[in-house]
Amino acid sequence: MSSARRLPPMRSVAVMCALGSSVLLMTACTNADTTRSSVAEAAQTASPTDTTSSPTASPTASEDQDKAERKALVPMAKVTWDKAADTAVKEVSGSKLVDLELKKTSAEATASPTGSPMPSTPNPAPSTGAPEWEAKVAASDGTVHRIDIDAVSGKVFRTQVEADQNADDKKEIADRLSKATQTPQQAVKVATGKAKGTVTGVELDENDNQQVMWAVDVVDTGNWNETTVDVDATNGKILSENVDSD
Repeated sequence: MSSARRLPPMRSVAVMCALGSSVLLMTACTNADTTRSSVAEAAQTASPTDTTSSPTASPTASEDQDKAERKALVPMAKVTWDKAADTAVKEVSGSKLVDLELKKTSAEATASPTGSPMPSTPNPAPSTGAPEWEAKVAASDGTVHRIDIDAVSGKVFRTQVEADQNADDKKEIADRLSKATQTPQQAVKVATGKAKGTVTGVELDENDNQQVMWAVDVVDTGNWNETTVDVDATNGKILSENVDSD
């Protein structure tokens, strides 16, 4: 009798143990599933590692290229800015300089459709990449003429009237010239007193305050930086100075 009474508790214990094991197993499985789910979600939301770096412009490379161009071009030019300016104004009677720039001769300038010399010039153009002075002079009515000058020989190889000038364009140029009491030679003297070097550009322009000025580009052959000095064309005072080290 007593042993019969002990059996049910033993079976209960066994059942409870079984149930406990099942609960533990289910809990373990649930935890494992939760862990796997968390890992999967983390993998989906995590940003993939970018093994490639975005290309960025190298200021040093750009700077070296611009300076290299100045370093190659300036020493090749045997004709100074003032001689080029004098040559240009002599091409058009009564004209005055409004723009002058030392640049590389383009392929367009070295060829003509017929293979003959360019219009209005008896001299051949320099080879592509050779230095030239591109000058612009204006007649008294404001009509602008472009004069291309070989920066090595000093000879003119192209003369032509600037295209697409209307009455307003001509009036604007004529007005600037009438206000400019300072000559380009005087402006360059002021500019090179501030920035030492070789003059590679002179332009009659107007700033945001409607002040007529001469913008003078000067290249320092020591470090090949280019400085633009803006000189008031009415009184010769320096308005601004900007150094381009690129």
